Amino acid sequence: MSEKSPSSTLMNDIINLCKRRGFVFQSSDIYGGYNGFFDYGPLGVELKNNIKQAWWKDMVHRRDDIVGLDSTIIHHPMTWKASGHVDNFTDPLVDCKESKMRYRADQLYFAPVVVAGETIGYVSVLEDEGMQAQAEEMAHDLKRKLAKQGEMAPIVLKDYTEAKPEEYALIPSPATGKPGSLTPPRAFNMMFQTYVGALRDETAIAYLRPETAQGIFINFKNIVDTGRVKVPFGIAQVGKAFRNEINPRNFIFRSREFEQMEIEYFISPDADWQALHKGWIEYCMNWFDGIGIPKSRLSLYDHPKEKLAHYSKGTTDIMFEFPFGVQELQGVAARGDFDLTQHQTVSGKSMEYFDEAAKKKYVPHVIEPSVGVDRIFLAVLSAAYCEEEVEGEKRLVLKLHPRLAPYKAAVFPLVKNKPELVARAEALYKRLKRRWNVFYDAAGAIGRRYRRQDEIGTPYGVTIDFDTIEKDGKVTLRDRDTLQQVRLTEDELVAFLSEKIDG
Repeated sequence: MSEKSPSSTLMNDIINLCKRRGFVFQSSDIYGGYNGFFDYGPLGVELKNNIKQAWWKDMVHRRDDIVGLDSTIIHHPMTWKASGHVDNFTDPLVDCKESKMRYRADQLYFAPVVVAGETIGYVSVLEDEGMQAQAEEMAHDLKRKLAKQGEMAPIVLKDYTEAKPEEYALIPSPATGKPGSLTPPRAFNMMFQTYVGALRDETAIAYLRPETAQGIFINFKNIVDTGRVKVPFGIAQVGKAFRNEINPRNFIFRSREFEQMEIEYFISPDADWQALHKGWIEYCMNWFDGIGIPKSRLSLYDHPKEKLAHYSKGTTDIMFEFPFGVQELQGVAARGDFDLTQHQTVSGKSMEYFDEAAKKKYVPHVIEPSVGVDRIFLAVLSAAYCEEEVEGEKRLVLKLHPRLAPYKAAVFPLVKNKPELVARAEALYKRLKRRWNVFYDAAGAIGRRYRRQDEIGTPYGVTIDFDTIEKDGKVTLRDRDTLQQVRLTEDELVAFLSEKIDG
């Protein structure tokens, strides 16, 4: 068995930290867990809320051209008929007839093993950053097992959707290694179905929303009529979405219940959509960098024309270097006027906007920056996770941006058996608590208390010592990342924290 790669080890370390320190738990853990669902613990919910609040402040409050919305999770079923989700929101599903395992066909890869010009068999692997090496190792094992001589051709992996019908009987299942046990791919609709009302027949069928965008589109006219908005403008929404993923994986990266933060930015059909599209990509890249996801770990992937949705003028994914490989963090799509036109056609209600400046009516086009909260959460942890040596000791530290950190500061009396130190520390803690989420800790040696806070990402430690009481009234502020310490008055401390956290 091959050793774990550094990336898989890092991923395991992050998952273990999340459970050990109360960031993320497997849902229904006492019943063995429920695949694709996760609960956010005391620290996780703080980090997640801070991500959403930072996004809302920067995307809505600090801009003049974005307003907010909170639409229902269940919409009228015709919403999903008009949007195309009922007919087209599918993934290619493959079953293993032997193991009963299910796979997404586009995440299952195969290759023929060719030795001296002869195909001696096939290998299959699940999508992973190490799948090429794994497939090559399996191919060499097959060659040795069959005692074949000669040069082996390069292993060229394709996903299962590219398999020819005559290859289905030859490709082994990743679960059993047995050829011919995989079914041909078939369409699987990922929407969760439910019923509304007392009846449980076809007239009562509804769906949990698989995205938040459609709630924005069906409210477009309501917001135009009430919001005093003018094109170009955007509508932002944060909320839960649900997708019955065939193969949830990579912790919270791909799950069945997740949160999205989406903007639909409405523009004139005559606007330079390419410039606006590019502008939103740059804006989002800068925002990620500003919350602690460095641009050095971001890249762009432009969807090729042949793989674009039929209504898309252009889609660019902002990619992040996760521990398990480079994957999509955010999509920025130019969707044309498809969505509003579809809802106008199916509902019979006009989605036209009267442009006073241009003196004409039109159905606006849209640029859509869409991102998952849970993916940002994982990206933030991946970027912040750090193991280093400090004064001969190993230190685990989460270098979270102060805006996102669950606790903004921790307050420590130097020792807990001096009432005057404790009283001063408690008073400062209560003062800071009125403005931010801060932590109070008097248990153990001061160095150990620092380490506990380093591990959960608290950016600042504030210590009340004997000099505070006997000399200058100042406190010691310790920076988590640099370990530098400075003496500040309480008023200076509050001003400093305000600049770092609220700025």
